[in-house]
Amino acid sequence: MAVQAEEVKVNDALAAAVASDFRSDSNKLRDIYRNPAQTLAFFDVKADQTVIELWPGGGWYAEILAPYLAKNGQYVAANFETKPAEDTRQTAYYKSAGLKFEKWVEDNKATVGNVQFVTLSPPEKLKLGEDNSADHVLTFRNLHNWAMKGQLEGVFNAAYAVLKDGGSFGVVEHRANIGMAAESGYMEQNQMVELAKKIGFELLASSEVNANPKDTKDYPKGVWTLPPRLAMGDQDKQKYLDIGESDRMTLKFIKKAK
Repeated sequence: MAVQAEEVKVNDALAAAVASDFRSDSNKLRDIYRNPAQTLAFFDVKADQTVIELWPGGGWYAEILAPYLAKNGQYVAANFETKPAEDTRQTAYYKSAGLKFEKWVEDNKATVGNVQFVTLSPPEKLKLGEDNSADHVLTFRNLHNWAMKGQLEGVFNAAYAVLKDGGSFGVVEHRANIGMAAESGYMEQNQMVELAKKIGFELLASSEVNANPKDTKDYPKGVWTLPPRLAMGDQDKQKYLDIGESDRMTLKFIKKAK
């Protein structure tokens, strides 16, 4: 079933976390595209729950979730590998980004509370915590990264294992047209739904809160052509700024009791 943004009620604590001065101004500028209050309310994330965010990256959502959960809940960051077994350009990027995020957590402990960490590095490290321990697993614009490495099913399985019965897997991802490759940064919504069902999830609802009909999805450098990356630099920059961020699927899956 489809759920409209206006049908979702944002609780006061979540609204306060989104409006907080703790968030950087640059991150707040993205709210017009990412709709964090409505998205997290759609996922039904409550302040006393255990929430695992997969690959928080630069911490855009962590800046909201960690303070929101600090007092009565638990924020768990399934972070990049910070101790890679081999030194490549990609592992170096993950290490640097992961350590930067860990430092941000340490520097802001008074606000973010006792953040827990697990390492998500498929296929070697896919354990997100004790089985049946989390209320929500959330991922924002990451599915293509795992798909390009052939690891998407493993990540979905890991999310399923760590969730409690009735827990939810919340997915936001760049939405492909039929036939587009993962290398574009976009993923087909129907394929994501079918994969989740294969794992054992049930699609509870979808939302168009993060849709963008201006996104034609036919750019020289895939989704990264659009903001915030703007991979073409100054070339046609205003054109891409006018389009805005990508068209995104927003899906809520539930772990069915077996």
